[in-house]
Amino acid sequence: MASAQEEIRGQVQEIRQIAAAVDPHRGPSRQRRRRFRRLQRRLRASPDRLRRQMAVVMAAFVVGLFAGGDLTGLAVDNLDLERWFRLAKGHERRIHGHRHAGVRLVHEGATLIPVLDAHRDREQPYGAADLLTYRDAEAPAVETQTCQRRKVMRRARSRKKRPGLLAELERRYRESP
Repeated sequence: MASAQEEIRGQVQEIRQIAAAVDPHRGPSRQRRRRFRRLQRRLRASPDRLRRQMAVVMAAFVVGLFAGGDLTGLAVDNLDLERWFRLAKGHERRIHGHRHAGVRLVHEGATLIPVLDAHRDREQPYGAADLLTYRDAEAPAVETQTCQRRKVMRRARSRKKRPGLLAELERRYRESP
């Protein structure tokens, strides 16, 4: 029993070292990434199966953990990210009356979320003059393509619309150079 507790204490210590390596308040990104890699190599070489598994998980997450570099103001963890999306998801739920906010935030989030959050930092409502500067704004090409793919996939899932979609795709294929 005591040996099992000692083993668990050692594992907790390893997890604390990993958490310190990814903590953005503990130094620049480059330095933390080196520390993270050193820990990963040490855990990979360990005879303990659980520590080797920790190294495998670390390898899977290393790209995303240090993707932001030393940028400030980014979400630190999932709870922080959830707080950031809270207003947009609440807006979607109120509009559609569903518990789940849907995939719209994923597909259109890059332009939708700043719009939904624009009122937070403003004392007065937007007027017509404030909105005139945005009249020629367009969604990014990637977002437009994503929305088009979503429409095609929605038609493909429908039993009634699928034959028409297939006929249209065949026609477009024949007409392409």
